[in-house]
This record gives sequence, structure tokens and C-alpha cells, in this order.
Amino acid sequence: MRELGIGGAYLIEPKVFPDSRGLFLEVFSQPVFTEAVGHPMNVAQVNCSVSARGTIRGLHAIHLPGQARYVSCPNGAIRDIVVDIREGSPTYGEHVAVELGEDDRHALYLAEGLAHGFAPLTEQATVVYLCSNTWSPQSSFEVNPLDPDLDLPWPRDHEPVLSGKDRAAPSLKEAARLGILPSYADCQARYAELASGAPR
Repeated sequence: MRELGIGGAYLIEPKVFPDSRGLFLEVFSQPVFTEAVGHPMNVAQVNCSVSARGTIRGLHAIHLPGQARYVSCPNGAIRDIVVDIREGSPTYGEHVAVELGEDDRHALYLAEGLAHGFAPLTEQATVVYLCSNTWSPQSSFEVNPLDPDLDLPWPRDHEPVLSGKDRAAPSLKEAARLGILPSYADCQARYAELASGAPR
């Protein structure tokens, strides 16, 4: 695991063992994760989505105490984009983009307080992600993935297909005016709480 250009976003590059039967890898290792991030990951929910080329899912986020996510793409390939929406963060409004797929079996971890979205790079892609908390509609919110100020590097080969909720989501500036974004200070306090082993 190595941290990317935004604090709390990590790329996981597992060792893959191929042979004549196929291949084997550890998709998730709690000891490796804990050493890299500073606390274990509680897995409360595992999600799976299948998306066609042209789809953009995101940008999705969860109000604190949030939902950390550990994302992999076992079939096909995606571009996953993490956006720092934590007000006061030194990288506020910045993004990192990684490609996850069946060829290299990389995965992505994003801490609570970060937003992300993804788009297939193949005709179809399956995404599986471990979540630290269960999802609820009251705790989730969206930021528009096509916000021109963010200028995110989505694939340009198809007209984007978004859900109605994602298409109607506010820009980052509008989300800030609405007061729905997490603060960097609150997120740092949350990470410290997790590292201390305090009750969730």
C-alpha cells in the first residue's frame, strides 16, 4: 500500500501468483492495511456494481462518521477518481486518478471524508468495494462529477451516462455554500479516533 497525492487515499498493489490453473492473490490483508493506515478497517458492508462503458458513478461521499471504502475491479477495468472535499485540507479540490482492473489487480482505499467516482475503461466492469459502515440515504451526498472547476479526467470516448441524482448534484462550490462538506479538522479528529481504537 502506498499513499497517493491526497492524504487518506492509498493504492494497493498486491502480489499476484499466476500458474497454469489461473492465479491467486490476497485482495485485502488486515495486517498490511493496519500498518499502512494506522488502524484496522472494520468491514460492515460489501457492495458490487456492474457498469457499461460510458457510465460515470459518483462523485459519492458520506457525512461523518463516514464510510471508508476499499475498491477493486475483478472484471474489466475502471478509472477511479478521488476528490478531496474536506474544507480546510491542503489539497482541497484536488484529485487523484488511478486505474483498477483485472490485469494488475490493484485496489484503492479512500478514508472517510473523501469523495470518489469511477468510470469503466472496458465494455463492462465489475466493481467490488468493502465499506467500513453501512450505507443510509440520510448520510450520503453527491458532488457533480462533471463540475467544470474540478475538470476531472473522465474517459471521453462516450457520452457520459449518469444517474439522475448524480447529474443533479451540486458543484463543489455549491456544496460548500450548502454547508454539506466535511471539514478537514473534523476528519483529522475522526482518523485520530480510529487510530486510538476508540469505540466507533
